[in-house]
Amino acid sequence: MLTGILAGLGAGALWGLVFVAPRMVAGFAGLDLTAGRFLVYGLVSVAVLAASWRRARKPTGSQALAALGLSVLGFTGYYWVLVLAIRDAGTEMPALIVGTIPIWVMLLGKPRGLRWAALLPGLLLTAAGLALMAQAPATTPGAHHLRGLALALVAMTSWTAFALLNAAWLRRHPAVSATDWAHWLGVATGAGGLLLALGLGTPLPQLAAQPGWPLFVLVVLAIGVGSSWLATILWNLASQRLSTSLCGQLIVSETLFALLYSFLWDHRWPTLAQGVAAALFTAGILASIKAHR
Repeated sequence: MLTGILAGLGAGALWGLVFVAPRMVAGFAGLDLTAGRFLVYGLVSVAVLAASWRRARKPTGSQALAALGLSVLGFTGYYWVLVLAIRDAGTEMPALIVGTIPIWVMLLGKPRGLRWAALLPGLLLTAAGLALMAQAPATTPGAHHLRGLALALVAMTSWTAFALLNAAWLRRHPAVSATDWAHWLGVATGAGGLLLALGLGTPLPQLAAQPGWPLFVLVVLAIGVGSSWLATILWNLASQRLSTSLCGQLIVSETLFALLYSFLWDHRWPTLAQGVAAALFTAGILASIKAHR
């Protein structure tokens, strides 16, 4: 259990980098950063599989289709819908809607032998933290506000489904290691990133001509290798060793680390509301771990 918890927290720490990465390369489009991240994830996965092709486990046709479907739910499709939601409704409300994912995963992934009363403290603490985070000043919504909120709900549903289905798939296939499954997902996600880059991304010569190109490449490599490849391995390991409801609570660590990185980047301390929200999130994680012992 301890290994699973540490793996889940490690995945959250790496996912948190994605929230500060766009600020580090603000002159580049978010879609280009996303496509680059997923392309790097796919290339690393292909390279690792190619290097160990003779001894590596090969996916069956149904397993390859499962990887493709889950890569859309948890990576390319999820993020693209979220980008559209933010465009139409601003940042705060879509972020708050997506921030409820840990609660839904906890509710829908509760083990049969665990009482609802045991989950209640963690759920309430997480919900209170989200309520405090929602007090931040809102940006002006776009012209299609309601459509943006609907898209945010789709994004939230997509990643919730990914978390539940991914954990269920790993439990049904114990012979497939967390690393192998991360690589299969990576190949499928890389294909989606390539389609995004070719269909909607900025042409490579135009990207390379922009100021800050070397930093953009470094950031893409960091979030492609760390926040995608390594984070997926760690998340799959946590999903194999922990119940889905506890994994859902550990997703909150992504928000905690994203706040930490943002404060470090801004060279500032959190506001009182942000500090209290972070404390509530931490308490919610600890309460959930205690409930699942």
